[in-house]
Amino acid sequence: MARPEKVAKVDEVRRELDSAEATLLTHYRGLSVGELAELRTRLREANAEMRVVKNTLTRRAANAAGMEGFDELLVGPTSLVFCHEDPVGPAKALKEFQKRHPELIVRGGYLDGEILDEAATLQLAELESREELLARLAGLLQGALSQTARLLNAATEKQAQLIQALIEDGGPEAKGFSPSGPEQSTATETSDASAAEPAPTDDGASDAAGDSDADTSADD
Repeated sequence: MARPEKVAKVDEVRRELDSAEATLLTHYRGLSVGELAELRTRLREANAEMRVVKNTLTRRAANAAGMEGFDELLVGPTSLVFCHEDPVGPAKALKEFQKRHPELIVRGGYLDGEILDEAATLQLAELESREELLARLAGLLQGALSQTARLLNAATEKQAQLIQALIEDGGPEAKGFSPSGPEQSTATETSDASAAEPAPTDDGASDAAGDSDADTSADD
């Protein structure tokens, strides 16, 4: 490979290392072309991409990306698995494929600035994927909402039952509750007070008449 082509290849791998959420490394020696194609398909379904790059170019790209300790994983025919999102799904795909094709060896990985050995990389396959966690969260939220709805419906039904029982027993008045009672009492008290107040007399008119007669006699 000409030098400009190598430089371009190294830069391409560096960008992929930088943009990947995680990078898993495998040894694929012993796998047929068809088996490698199947593995690529399984990884794409897990939102990952498998690339076969020479170790020398990968080493330069990793150094350019500032990935320390990456060199020790680059031994033998190595393929790079770039995880675009969650590394759990690709790790599950590798582990499942490895059960049927033991020729595949999971060498290790690089995640969050840390080098993972084979055991730690395979342990990722035991975790729940992002999709599984979201599905679990959605189930929990749905269960909580359903429970809240049941409680609200139960409270409404209970209130309706109490109101119906009160109506069947003769209404609020039968239980001693009379919303119109205070108004009626006030009206009754006002009527009684009016009846008890003495009617006005014509004393004032009589006095005025008497004064008029007196004034007339004085003029005479």
